[in-house]
Amino acid sequence: MDSLALACCTAALIILFLPFSASVDRLVPGKPLSPGNTIVSDGGVFALGFFNPSNSTPAKLYLGIWYNDIPELTVVWVANRETPITNDTSSAPMLSLTNTSNLVLSYGNSSGRVLWTTTNMTTAMGLSAQTAVLLNTGNLVIRSSNGTMLWQSFDHRTDTLLPGMKLWIKYRTRHTGERLVSWKGPGDPSPGRFSYGSDPDTPLQTFMWDGQSLVFRDTPWTGYQVKSAIQRREAGTNVSDLIMYLAFVENGDEIYATYSLSDGAPLTRSVITYSGEYQLQSWSSRSSMWDVLWKWPSADCNRYGYCGPYGYCDETSAPIPSCKCLDGFEPRNMEEWTSGRFLAGCQRKEQLHSCSGSFLALPGMKSPDKIELVGRGRSTFEECAAECNHNCSCKGYVYRNVSSDGDVTMCLVWSGELIDTGKVGVELGGETLYLRLAGLDAGGGKRRKINAGKIVLPILGGGVLVLICISLAWLKCKGKSKKWRKHRNIRLDGMHTSDELGEENPPRDQEFTFIRLEEISLATHNFSEAYMIGQGGFGKVYKGLLGGKEVAIKRLSRDSQQGTKEFRNEVILIAKLQHRNLVRLLGCCGDGDEKLLIYEYLPNKSLDAILFDDSRKLSLNWVTRFSIIKGVARGLLYLHEDSRFTVIHRDLKPGNILLDAEMKPKIADFGMARIFGDHQQDANTQRVVGTYGYMAPEYAMEGTFSTKSDVYSFGVLLLEVVTGIRMNSNSETMGFPSLTVYAWNMWKEEKTEELPDSSIIDISTEEVLLCVKIGLLCIQENPDDRPLMSSVVFVLENGSTTLAAPSRPAYFARRGAEIDQIRNNIQTSVHSFSLSQIEGR
Repeated sequence: MDSLALACCTAALIILFLPFSASVDRLVPGKPLSPGNTIVSDGGVFALGFFNPSNSTPAKLYLGIWYNDIPELTVVWVANRETPITNDTSSAPMLSLTNTSNLVLSYGNSSGRVLWTTTNMTTAMGLSAQTAVLLNTGNLVIRSSNGTMLWQSFDHRTDTLLPGMKLWIKYRTRHTGERLVSWKGPGDPSPGRFSYGSDPDTPLQTFMWDGQSLVFRDTPWTGYQVKSAIQRREAGTNVSDLIMYLAFVENGDEIYATYSLSDGAPLTRSVITYSGEYQLQSWSSRSSMWDVLWKWPSADCNRYGYCGPYGYCDETSAPIPSCKCLDGFEPRNMEEWTSGRFLAGCQRKEQLHSCSGSFLALPGMKSPDKIELVGRGRSTFEECAAECNHNCSCKGYVYRNVSSDGDVTMCLVWSGELIDTGKVGVELGGETLYLRLAGLDAGGGKRRKINAGKIVLPILGGGVLVLICISLAWLKCKGKSKKWRKHRNIRLDGMHTSDELGEENPPRDQEFTFIRLEEISLATHNFSEAYMIGQGGFGKVYKGLLGGKEVAIKRLSRDSQQGTKEFRNEVILIAKLQHRNLVRLLGCCGDGDEKLLIYEYLPNKSLDAILFDDSRKLSLNWVTRFSIIKGVARGLLYLHEDSRFTVIHRDLKPGNILLDAEMKPKIADFGMARIFGDHQQDANTQRVVGTYGYMAPEYAMEGTFSTKSDVYSFGVLLLEVVTGIRMNSNSETMGFPSLTVYAWNMWKEEKTEELPDSSIIDISTEEVLLCVKIGLLCIQENPDDRPLMSSVVFVLENGSTTLAAPSRPAYFARRGAEIDQIRNNIQTSVHSFSLSQIEGR
């Protein structure tokens, strides 16, 4: 339904009675609401009262909530959808708040014929209703005398989802009334044909129904917390962009989606229309009508089962989504398929024989419907693959990381025909579907068999053994010794973590995985741009699938002068380090000029990609931010004091903090790290590397670094996490030259409570004050004044009321021109210094 039809639909409504007296925002016992009066929210956005659809015969009256300050009557909630008020009685209807804590819509007083009432769920609690308030969000709330919320209309939605409402994806205690239900017609608020919501029997998915028939199935929730933004600028006006923040929230009893809007955004709502579309609408003051920003289904092939068995809707194809057959399949009826009829679906090009065949990984797919087996718990990918591989009727499987019901992973298996599949891309919640085929296309018509998605990786030891195995692998692949001498292969024997460190013989007890370039090329589709997920100072990062596991592959740039050194540094150093808050190196490849590092894949990417993105930072509530701060602190403590070596990272910043599916932080990028000896306190270098703003002053100015250099960087990072402001942002620091100066001045003026990011919800003032104080202690100019990470971790975990007062931070007293000169000196003196601005992965 287009916006014009929608306008005609809602224009069919008129208000039967205009208010005769000044409106208030609440209802109290003994003062009922009658036709002709309204309750208006405190900000004037919403009104509660009686309305009459103009074309109802006989005339029917409904109690509802609508937008109060726009010319077109748009109802967002209806109380008595199934019991309209008619003129077959002499008594006037009224809405009363009773002493039993209920709202009652009845003829005459509350003891008359009841048409609608709220459910009394508070009698056992001994609470009585004090007032019913219409909030400026459109939520009608009943509150007790002590402020306890007894009932709210947001829990009893009709056809509209307003900002702040919950759309349940999975729940334990709720069984009815969870769907949005359309109106029956343009002037009939009674329940219509279409509904939208979740199904308790098929968790983690949302559907649209036409009666009992499925119309549309959304991409299943996979454990991610996706934040999306819609930007709209009205031509010829000064209206700001509309940004919509979408959040997925999980607690012990439920998983739900909710959304909020940016400050100053126009009125926006989601609604399921009587014609069967789920739309996102925004009010245009310029045209005085509702604009439709999104609608579902957005294309014919989005409709449930439209492409038939083993067919899928490719939403990534431009310009129009279209039906395609899964790899290894072809249209069952080519004549119908070419004429645009797809219900017959697709059939195998090559039939399976018993349990023969292998599995093809299809990334970015919307998982099929009709899951027949769900394996829950801490299962591994290998166990999930074996579950399907040993079941001859299994057609495909998905291994999903998701946190629900206390589970960490889910193994989803399909034994019947794959129906309602789609390709949506990884960024929109697509998963890797492993499809059983008789054979796999490897390009150019060549066939290649893969055993249940597994890739065997040789395990190599350290030291001389590494060199021997790499040499054997190289000779096996390349064959001739002349060709061996023509390639500059990476030699791992005797290499150390820095040219300036005298540790020539790394320990030999660390297992190490060497991966062939051919396998990495296959996993990334020959390093396709579609698989690139980031770009750093030394090369690009790709997402791939090795051994059935998603991995991040860092490909060092061939023309980088520093690439080989940083490559060797990370290979040897990270292989020695194992901690939950450090990114895990799974393997490497040194093949000719190619230098590749394979890491565990972390789906939420880098901290800065979320922290400084207005459309994503809503996921970072205070509990999550505080957990990230503590996790980074524990990782640094391990590097400084608890690992076998004292390790200085030298480039700690949000771009080098990666977040896993549960938003737990892992320190990454050890290309610049240094190892200290047992009794070494500091070191000096003529090669300053790092990121301006995060480097301690003694390091940036003199090349001297120590564990206290990392402590300084941690202090800057901590202040960024609390405030949501970049270190060198001048636009958000009240005119101060940097975040550290801004934070110090707010502390000194006792305005610390103004520092936290305004997007944080459920903030803990005590923890915020503690974090700010620790951050300021960490960025003090004198390294000796900065705390050890062991002290930082202890205070973060246990709190403290005896912390010393911080002194002025480093760089505070220096003039801006002097700072610029320091920076220019570092950047231009290429023979003695190098300063890198590195983008986080």
